[in-house]
Amino acid sequence: MSESDVPDLVLVSGPEQILAERAVDSVLTALRAHDPEVDFVKISAQGYEPGALGVHASPSLFGGWTAIVVDGFEEADDSLVEDAHALAQDPPDGVTLIVRHKSGNRGKRVLDLLKKNGRVITAPAVKSDRDKTSFVQQEFRAARRQIEEPAITALVQAVGKDVAELATACAQLVRDTTGRVRAEDVETYYGDKVETTGFKVADAALRGDTAEALRLLRHALAGGLDPVPIVAVLAMQLRQVGKVASAGRASSANLARDLGMAPWQVDQARRTAQGWDGIRLGRAIEAVAAADVDIKGGLRTGTAVARDPEYAVERAVLAVCRERRG
Repeated sequence: MSESDVPDLVLVSGPEQILAERAVDSVLTALRAHDPEVDFVKISAQGYEPGALGVHASPSLFGGWTAIVVDGFEEADDSLVEDAHALAQDPPDGVTLIVRHKSGNRGKRVLDLLKKNGRVITAPAVKSDRDKTSFVQQEFRAARRQIEEPAITALVQAVGKDVAELATACAQLVRDTTGRVRAEDVETYYGDKVETTGFKVADAALRGDTAEALRLLRHALAGGLDPVPIVAVLAMQLRQVGKVASAGRASSANLARDLGMAPWQVDQARRTAQGWDGIRLGRAIEAVAAADVDIKGGLRTGTAVARDPEYAVERAVLAVCRERRG
């Protein structure tokens, strides 16, 4: 890498921590290719001492490149904003300034300078199931491996609460399996996750399999899963069935975009919807909503006290099964 290819200014913009860390690492890797002895300095916006940026950007007695990473710039005080602006206006030779900024307009004039004169790398939030599905697909593409769609579904359900954990799970499956990754592989490694069991409870209830739904529910509760997320998953899947059933016959990709769902969720909801009608679906949604109130300690009309949470979620599961069977 020639010196002209080494960036002076880099802005890593966005809230997703793991993507931001990877972006910073990619810049440092590029700098090390230019100078294996690059000096790495990390500065936190919290507790910043005025003038520190200028000190670290000063030429070293031993020469060599210096990379300065400013973390949490969205919390920068006035002194850090001033120092960063001065450095970004006139970056000294042999220094790369990397600014990590999650969101907001704090330090906007510095951000504008970095966007105008530097390299911008985004780290967008990975929140929805559709985002997480895309994230998993990209992880496997980067590893030059294939993963079946049901395996992606199972993996997102099992460990999708935390993106860093999801990335670790992808890396483990890439490392410890061969060939195309299947749902059975995910089940082998992550089938005991209590979060997975919550989705399995909902799936069994929505297809009307009372015995299996109750078995999985009791297993989930015994394994430490709180009733709240089980009811949340029931409500989510019922809503998805309702949205997809009333959305017409457009392609899964188009519906996914319009409804804010992943294509696999649309396909799953379509399969599930075949056993429901609007009236029974509405009653099931009402039963789950009532259970949510009971579990969270609320009082409903005609109810003297909130129900026991485990009893309330079991009633909701039974009600969904009963409505599905008609």
